[in-house]
Amino acid sequence: MTEPIRVRIAPSPTGTVHLGLARTSLFNWAYARRLGGTFVLRIEDTDRTRSTAESETAILEGLGWLGIQWDEGPDVGGPHAPYRQSERVERHLAVAEQLRAAGHAYRCFCSAERLEEVRAEQQARQETPRYDRHCRDLDPAEAAARAEAGEAFTLRFRVPEGVCTFQDLVRGEVTIQNVEVDDWIMVRQGASPTYNFVVVCDDADMQITHVLRGEEHLVNTPKQLLLYRALDLAPPQFGHLPLMLGQNRKKLSKRDGSVSLDDYIALGYPKKAILNFLCLQGWALDGETEVFSMAQMVAAFDLKDVSKGGSIFDFEKFHWMAGEYLREESVEELADHCASHVVAAGLMTADELAERREWYLRVVAQEQERIRLYSELPARIRFYFEAHDAVTWDPKAEKGARKRGDAAGTLRDYAAWVSGQDLSNPAALGEASKAWVGEQGKQIPELFQPLRCALTGLPGGPDLFEVMVLLGPEAVAARLRAGAARFGVEPA
Repeated sequence: MTEPIRVRIAPSPTGTVHLGLARTSLFNWAYARRLGGTFVLRIEDTDRTRSTAESETAILEGLGWLGIQWDEGPDVGGPHAPYRQSERVERHLAVAEQLRAAGHAYRCFCSAERLEEVRAEQQARQETPRYDRHCRDLDPAEAAARAEAGEAFTLRFRVPEGVCTFQDLVRGEVTIQNVEVDDWIMVRQGASPTYNFVVVCDDADMQITHVLRGEEHLVNTPKQLLLYRALDLAPPQFGHLPLMLGQNRKKLSKRDGSVSLDDYIALGYPKKAILNFLCLQGWALDGETEVFSMAQMVAAFDLKDVSKGGSIFDFEKFHWMAGEYLREESVEELADHCASHVVAAGLMTADELAERREWYLRVVAQEQERIRLYSELPARIRFYFEAHDAVTWDPKAEKGARKRGDAAGTLRDYAAWVSGQDLSNPAALGEASKAWVGEQGKQIPELFQPLRCALTGLPGGPDLFEVMVLLGPEAVAARLRAGAARFGVEPA
């Protein structure tokens, strides 16, 4: 019988959700869902100085917002609780003592000052800094006596001779000489277990079968495999996902752009676009299809299709994909998703949005083809809320309008004519306006460009006559008067 698949994600609660964590979580979740396995979330809070409850909450909420649901975790429980490493220290220390008693670990009494001196000497000789194993062969009785006397010590893993070879699920066979692995610290002074030690204890206790994590953890794998061997436990299968790279082909960092999930949520990226784009960071559906659902991803996800090389995080492509998903939404959905940004921009209150719901839906519908992020809507519709005699004119819009003959005179004449027209039907108003332009012996741009500038201040945008209907007769009249006056004065 095939062993049930159990994967995990184990973030440190020292910040918000990084895009790398979101991508790794997504791949683990998809792998478990496709194979009918279990997805575990464990909080690795061994860094006591940096770990916070606020960060844990941010991680749980961020991954939950994406729709990545775990089967076991600190908030939902499970058969292998607790799911916070800080609550499993007693178990960790018991395993550490088991390893020390068996000779796989030893007490190290070296001070921080001595270790720094050794490091400096090795660097001076251009050697790779590593522990010189000064305490490795201490007599066990002497080490025990020094510990009982209260002398501070760490517990180091005794790396054996030989090689460490494993079959990486992404990278293929990997071999590392044990001599390249330092006698690393399992337990710090003060009985504080370290990451490489506790991760093995917890993965073993939680029966994790597959560890899918970022390539930066590859250096930790030999240490962990040697620890599994010392504990006489079968290790999980490891798969190291490619790095997410910036345009400079270096590891993605804040210098390339935002790397926090919260930032992209705040910027107004659609959730589906974020998920879809993260899927493409090291994996592809079929090599051609770029826009696809999570259901399609789960159905097709296979580790053999994960790339070995780093994936380039293309921010422009991400922006494009956001627009593709935004245009798939209904106007009602888009309006709801944009609402918080409209309120934050000070254009309308939540109550006003509710009271003017139908008007707001028409405004949103005008812009659906033009915006790619929810946060872009306020800037596109700000003109509706500006004072009629102080509409912000884009220089390009004003320059184009002034090239169209007597812009001031055209607006004055049009204002007089349109005051007697029905402004409830944009299509009819548009046709009538075109006919009026012809009767005046003018070209359509001679009216339309000054008209758009006066009403919206923009060089382009939604249907002009839909804008006039949404502004209403009084606002249109006021803006045409103000526009004619501004065009009548040469710009400074």
